[in-house]
Amino acid sequence: MADLETWAKLSRYFTERNVTLIAVSKTKPAEDILELYTGGQRDFGENYVQELEGKKATLPGDIRWHFIGHLQTNKVKYIAPFVFLIHGVDNLKLLLEINRQALKNERVIDVLLQLYIAKEDTKFGFDKDEVMQLLTDIRSGVLHLGNIRICGFMGMASDTPDTMVIDKEFSGLHHFLAEVKEDFFMDKPEFNICSMGMSGDYERAISAGSTMVRIGSLLFGKRNYSA
Repeated sequence: MADLETWAKLSRYFTERNVTLIAVSKTKPAEDILELYTGGQRDFGENYVQELEGKKATLPGDIRWHFIGHLQTNKVKYIAPFVFLIHGVDNLKLLLEINRQALKNERVIDVLLQLYIAKEDTKFGFDKDEVMQLLTDIRSGVLHLGNIRICGFMGMASDTPDTMVIDKEFSGLHHFLAEVKEDFFMDKPEFNICSMGMSGDYERAISAGSTMVRIGSLLFGKRNYSA
């Protein structure tokens, strides 16, 4: 079951700060999602393509589905017709495939570039130099990505009890977003998303400038991956 009381409190907290709450519903049944939907939640995040396809087919059509997992290029075609926002675009090959599938579906897909801000091998993403080169190539016409709209960055902080490290990583991402906005996106109001923070660190992330937070366990409890 979804924790409606916690959702209501978090929803108010996020709304007051102009932050988008993504309810991370991976491995949770449609009934749990409907509980939050009935309360007014519309943004839901999923990590697995097959699971997302199944939920999309059975749940209300006005849900905004966010793909927040590590997306493989051969799976893009399955979510390209409907996905609202792809959070973890962490390499050029994936970016090109999203553009190709968006073109086939005659739509523009919103994406976030994932930045590698944590010092961990389990994390993915572009580094800052790669982002600057990518955006330079797009602006100069070397890369043609007419069916993608880059809306900001996503980053995951280190898994550490050292809050100073976490704060530094979050604030660094937010400052880099502002720098890139000034250099490449001043005339693009859609480039305004700084997606960082989860159930355990959302307050720190918001304090550092996050505009979009992924909340799972606080809303749905622990996940059963063996089901």
